[in-house]
Amino acid sequence: MRRTLGELCTLIVDSEHKTAPAARPGEEYGYSIGTPHIRSGRLLFDSAIPVDRDTYASWTARATPREHDLILTREAPVGQVARIGPSQRVCLRQRTVLLRPNLDIVDPKYLLYCLMAPTAQEVMHSKASGSTVPHLNIKEVRNLHLEVPPLTSQKATAEALGALDDKISANEQLSTTHELLLQCKFVQLGLSEEPEPSAGIPVTDLIRFNPMTGRPTSENPIYVDMAALSTSRASVTSWTRRAPKSGTRFRNGDTLLARITPCLENGKTGYVDFMEPGEIGLGSTEFIVMRTVADVPCELAYFLARDARFREHAMRNMIGSSGRQRVSAADASNYIVNAPDPHRLSAFGEEAAQAFTHLRSLEIENRTLAELRDTLLPQLVTGNIRVKDAERIVEDAT
Repeated sequence: MRRTLGELCTLIVDSEHKTAPAARPGEEYGYSIGTPHIRSGRLLFDSAIPVDRDTYASWTARATPREHDLILTREAPVGQVARIGPSQRVCLRQRTVLLRPNLDIVDPKYLLYCLMAPTAQEVMHSKASGSTVPHLNIKEVRNLHLEVPPLTSQKATAEALGALDDKISANEQLSTTHELLLQCKFVQLGLSEEPEPSAGIPVTDLIRFNPMTGRPTSENPIYVDMAALSTSRASVTSWTRRAPKSGTRFRNGDTLLARITPCLENGKTGYVDFMEPGEIGLGSTEFIVMRTVADVPCELAYFLARDARFREHAMRNMIGSSGRQRVSAADASNYIVNAPDPHRLSAFGEEAAQAFTHLRSLEIENRTLAELRDTLLPQLVTGNIRVKDAERIVEDAT
């Protein structure tokens, strides 16, 4: 049966506020969620803005988001959707809408998958209007049509697809653990410590900032935008291809560091390892490319970019008008570190290379699992494949 989203849910329009005053330590009561804080159906709290009790109460006066509610973004980008989990206290920023499912006719997890599916995504993007920044109006959201089988079938479908998401989540947790362990190894190199005036070396002895890189040879080279960088993990999660216009150039083994506010403060950083050998990619002009010199492990640049002392240095050197401050590559590279012990540096490089190879395999597996999920969903909804058959496919994949 086809039903509109307005028939399946109560729609609560987004907050009128544009920015949230960040809570001071000890005053955090909830988190302000906007369009950058959703990925693959989940809320990202590592870069969300903590708010105090008064702000939370003000922003949730219209409705308090609760477990099983869904958040849908209407702009920049259109169609990102996530389900609120247990004990997740959030309030909404502009350009989002809260969906409160009628639990008598729709399963929230099934609804999440329906909205994430390529069919719904294509419709939402086609309905988005606006010459500068496409946005989806509430009427179009309310009139979005979805296939809705009986509730028992919805739950079975959601359970089968949920197994794929559970595996994706487990892989992401494993990746995070790998990075935390390597961060500890990086600290042992001494680069995080303030060097003695007579013992330090310029960081440029180890890493080049915005190094010279040839033009892409492909007619449609890879392009990475700011949204593709994570605030806490190395993997670059998405990219497109486009004509080789202007942009920051990079290659495999480079680290991309966001240089503009608030992306630098939020930790937007990525490690490039997804291109073909010799391929040149393009990215946002708001990236600084960090590339290690010969005989220095490529991964060292990434962990330096994540290091708290280096990031504080970069943020102190930001200039520009309020809200558009950025750090230059020259100022970021004007930085002194302890000279690492060559043997420790070599050991770190060997361990980091093995770990990043594993991280890359986990990212590839997650892409495959996500594609399988998106392929199975329309087949399950239309009855072209039975849930039991889908369960067998999922079991083989996980």
